[in-house]
Amino acid sequence: MATAPGRDKFARQSLGSLHTRIKQSRVLMVGAGGIGCELLKNLVLTGFGEIHIVDLDTIDLSNLNRQFLFRNEHIKMSKALVAKESAGRFNPNVKIEAYHDNIKDPKFNVAWFKGFGVVFNALDNLDARRHVNKMCLAANVPLVESGTTGFNGQVQVIRKRTTECYDCVPKDPPKSFPVCTIRSTPSQPIHCIVWGKSYLFTEIFGTSEDDAPELDHSEDSENAKEIENLRRESQALKRIRESMGSDDFPRLVFNKVYKEDIERLRSMEDMWKSRRAPEALDYDKLTSEALGAGASVAQKDQVIWTLDENFAVFVDSLKRLSLRLEETRAKADAGNAPPILTFDKDDVDALDFVAASANLRSHVFGIETRSKFDIKQMAGNIIPAIATTNAMTASLCVLQAFKVLRDEFDKAKMVFLTRSTERVISNEPLRPPNPVCPTCSVAQSTLTVDASRATLNDLVKLLKTQLGYGEEFSIHSEASLLYDPEEDQNMPKTFDELDLKQDRFVTVIDEADEDTKVNLVFFISEKSLEQDTKPINLSEKIKIPTKPKAAPPAEANGGALAPNGRIHSVMNGTANGKRKRDANEAGLEDELATKRGKVAASADDDIVIVDDATDGAILIDDD
Repeated sequence: MATAPGRDKFARQSLGSLHTRIKQSRVLMVGAGGIGCELLKNLVLTGFGEIHIVDLDTIDLSNLNRQFLFRNEHIKMSKALVAKESAGRFNPNVKIEAYHDNIKDPKFNVAWFKGFGVVFNALDNLDARRHVNKMCLAANVPLVESGTTGFNGQVQVIRKRTTECYDCVPKDPPKSFPVCTIRSTPSQPIHCIVWGKSYLFTEIFGTSEDDAPELDHSEDSENAKEIENLRRESQALKRIRESMGSDDFPRLVFNKVYKEDIERLRSMEDMWKSRRAPEALDYDKLTSEALGAGASVAQKDQVIWTLDENFAVFVDSLKRLSLRLEETRAKADAGNAPPILTFDKDDVDALDFVAASANLRSHVFGIETRSKFDIKQMAGNIIPAIATTNAMTASLCVLQAFKVLRDEFDKAKMVFLTRSTERVISNEPLRPPNPVCPTCSVAQSTLTVDASRATLNDLVKLLKTQLGYGEEFSIHSEASLLYDPEEDQNMPKTFDELDLKQDRFVTVIDEADEDTKVNLVFFISEKSLEQDTKPINLSEKIKIPTKPKAAPPAEANGGALAPNGRIHSVMNGTANGKRKRDANEAGLEDELATKRGKVAASADDDIVIVDDATDGAILIDDD
């Protein structure tokens, strides 16, 4: 397609030789929400040649006030697909590809990420951010990470072995709740939502409640008994799960969690002397009352459903999810680990189930119920954003991407938006990788395997004979522990049987007391190998460095010197006037650099000049 006359005139004058690189670039944007809409518009108008968008979410009415690429007629449609169509009208010369998918889908593998020059994160949750960070490190592709919380925003450039990655600074873990509260004595809607998301959904469609980070399994005097009771209930649900797909399955699940468990709790009279006792629900009674409530109830996401409407959505979503899981299992290869479903706030079926099950439990315990919209915010740890912050943050992403395309990582910055009495932009230099980061300060290699023949025992032998590991080490898949000296039952199993397939990761953790090796991450490449050859091989020679020894904390100005060289004040926890480097649930660091008022340009910052002689073009220094 021919370029429209004059469309690129000012861009060429402003960007100089960089303009050609931008037009030839192929970039990925993950997330098409608040930041994503603004960012996509900026990328298209700047002239990035090829843009790929991945987002699993659909458009809600609540998005329209700040996600300007969407209109009322787009509600319930894919964000990624609608964003592609809307933004494409701004510049028809840009190629846009959209995927209504989860970025964690195996098809978005390392090889796929390697096809991009820059990746932009425009996400609203910690788990997806960490996944994209890991994939960009494995693919050695620069990542421009961004996030907003209210009036605060942040942009960070991440490059393997050059800068801090997203995991170099530990993030606050999601809030957890005692098992005794979740199982027996909920008193707030969030308790019921966590029960629906991290217990019931996981037990029916996933693996085990032991994997749920939101359930506090610390075995204090009160919690220990409840943990054992919860495990017994889990076993009962696993037996019920065997009837999945039958007509009786919804009844069996419902009676187990809303009748039998509740009646057993109610029989503990001492527990209810000072609080309202729960009231069990009757499946047959609700079935007759919910006859007029159809599946369309679930689409009313901003109203609070009645008891019979929650029941109708519960049964309908349970059937939808069961059918999905059964179909997935039917397509799975024999001998592999059985497939499971995991909760995602943007998965309509999963959200419907958690919303309905949480509200039914709230009704049982006399707790106020919530709309599906509210439950999505709480279950997904979503923090509201402001349109102006999103727009400014998206603009900063593109400006930092210019430096990435020029390979000027020494000029890239960590940039912050904050608000005191006025809007302030501040920045600081990018920091080198944290030498003890579990994600980027690791050794990486590709492991070529014949998955039908290679066993875990073959991998253990390879680690000991070729890579110098002793007896004390463990091997982990992305989902579970595969091996350690006390857990060797998986040794004879093949990679196929362990579901270690193409593009999966395996992590080896050295647990030796002396000269401990850094973590080793293998990227699996499947290949049929001759029967008379080894079924597992290293694709390249690899040298695994040892972990640096932790230095004792130094003292300075009355405070302990942090590992990154900053002084943390004993009084208020801030870093000697600098921002605190812990992060909240949205992945955005709370306290920002305390430079306020005017923003001083450092010597290596790009200088923006308005020159009347260039017909209004903005010139950006092109070294």
